[in-house]
Amino acid sequence: EGPVICGLSRAIFKDIDRAGEALKDAPKPRIHTFIGTSPLHISMVGKTPDQVLQMAVDAVARAKSHCDDVEFSPMDAARTEPQYLLDVIEATIEAGATTINIPDTVGYAVPDQFGRIIRNICEKVPNVDQAIISVHCHDDLGMATINALEALRNGARQVECTVNGLGERAGNTSLEEVVMAVKTRGDYFDLYTDIETREIVNTSRLNLKRLMELSRFVSEIANVYHDHRQPYVGESAFAHKAGVHVDAMLKQPATYEHCDAEAVGNQRRFLLSEQSGGGAVAAKLHHLIPGLDKRHPTVQKLLQKIKQLEHEGYVFEAAEASFEILARQILGSIRRPFKLINYRTINRKSVAGSEVEAIVKIEIDGQIYHTVGEGDGPVNALDSALRLALESVYPTLKDVRLEDYKVRVLSSADGTAAKVRVLVESSDRQRVWNTVGVSENIIEASWMALVDSLTYKLLLDDIIVVG
Repeated sequence: EGPVICGLSRAIFKDIDRAGEALKDAPKPRIHTFIGTSPLHISMVGKTPDQVLQMAVDAVARAKSHCDDVEFSPMDAARTEPQYLLDVIEATIEAGATTINIPDTVGYAVPDQFGRIIRNICEKVPNVDQAIISVHCHDDLGMATINALEALRNGARQVECTVNGLGERAGNTSLEEVVMAVKTRGDYFDLYTDIETREIVNTSRLNLKRLMELSRFVSEIANVYHDHRQPYVGESAFAHKAGVHVDAMLKQPATYEHCDAEAVGNQRRFLLSEQSGGGAVAAKLHHLIPGLDKRHPTVQKLLQKIKQLEHEGYVFEAAEASFEILARQILGSIRRPFKLINYRTINRKSVAGSEVEAIVKIEIDGQIYHTVGEGDGPVNALDSALRLALESVYPTLKDVRLEDYKVRVLSSADGTAAKVRVLVESSDRQRVWNTVGVSENIIEASWMALVDSLTYKLLLDDIIVVG
């Protein structure tokens, strides 16, 4: 039937009327009006408790004149006097409110306390059966999601939440966490949700078929860091590294996961590091050599190479594209897209500013390419020059975008001679991958990561695959 379109309004007639006007063409309109009911909020508006109660009733009645579906929030409910809160709720339901929303406005409540507030409302408000009890929690104490779940357990049936928990100050209840908690532990909450986590958003403009894609999309639109450790939708939510864990997961996934990663559009990942065992390496190579045994000489050779490179500063758990290139090189299933002859960068400083130029000389199938690129810095200039040489032969590289570039000094004790690790995140509008380079020279480390990035794109497009 489509979504309920809700307009939020203060308990002021002109605001309510504007909300009603905005919603006049909505198939399923709702007006949500609110007023502070805690002693502090009442004092801030210079009213008595009785006056605020009457304002709440009048606001609901006004909203009711615009649409049948009216939601009311006693703001700062978690710090409102218990009996007064019950009185306000009873009166606003009597005035026509169909949803009563209980906000923990400053994120002050703890789970047991918040659960008791909801249970008290459900047990003591005489006309509570005429409205849906909703909650709106803030994460100032890090308890927004657990408070919302405790509210559901005690009678609430609507949760106001946000994708990724984004919201004012420390944020709000996380949509993904509430949905998956109810879906996964319906036995405990005695609740069910028919939200389809595989197709939570699907519009004509967007085709976001999975919860994780929605989560990443919102992070991108909001221009905020997407937490890779976020439950269910983070890149590390289903990642395993310890040898014992990986070995068990390969035999029975339920040993270390309570939920299928695909249920939220995520994927299980086996991370590689010097802690990894042969099982993790064999699992990573499964798409290349199905059924590969962890004791196979190729697995052991690759495992030793990983440990050697990690000792030098590489991290393959954060650069899986570089791992696949390394693995294919050992297996002989990849050809080099080009041979480097030399490169150099030139920095020019003048009164007008600074310019960086990169000169790259490479060989592709016996032909020499000598190109020059300019950029905002040496890495950008190198990327530009290398692309100029490669794109004429490999046109799909035009789709590659450098999304992120990170540098970490590995041994600050060595001063300016310290090793650095460069991590590059790239995409081609459909896929995202990460590569790594390590060197005492930041430009060389960057070059290594950039070359791996472009090589991996050609690998994805089956251009340089052997066999």
